[in-house]
Amino acid sequence: MADNYLESHYEEYLKRKAAWEREKRLGKLRKSTRPTKGTDGKREAEDNGGAGD
Repeated sequence: MADNYLESHYEEYLKRKAAWEREKRLGKLRKSTRPTKGTDGKREAEDNGGAGD
């Protein structure tokens, strides 16, 4: 029973990984963007979820 459980979960993982790699290769994943210029001409950092880029 344990072997079948592990095999099925591994197959699901491989399917998810293949879908992720396919989207990455086709450029459908969101890429990080550069900061944009604000209305006063100074750069404003976009909200990137707390990452300190």
